Amino acid sequence: MRIEVDKEKCVGGGQCVLTASEVFDQRDEDGVVVLLNGTPGAELHEKVRLAAALCPAVAIRVIE
Repeated sequence: MRIEVDKEKCVGGGQCVLTASEVFDQRDEDGVVVLLNGTPGAELHEKVRLAAALCPAVAIRVIE
């Protein structure tokens, strides 16, 4: 699995961080997503898929 984020689309909703804080964070100044790990281990795949599904801006792309 590989993850890409579109910082231009991100609205700072924070659902990704709440769902998979091992993989996502937010910038302090504006809440825009920060990708901590673009290739997470298998134990995090379900969390990442859920985070992508919950993203209100559809700013997270999961490539299987």
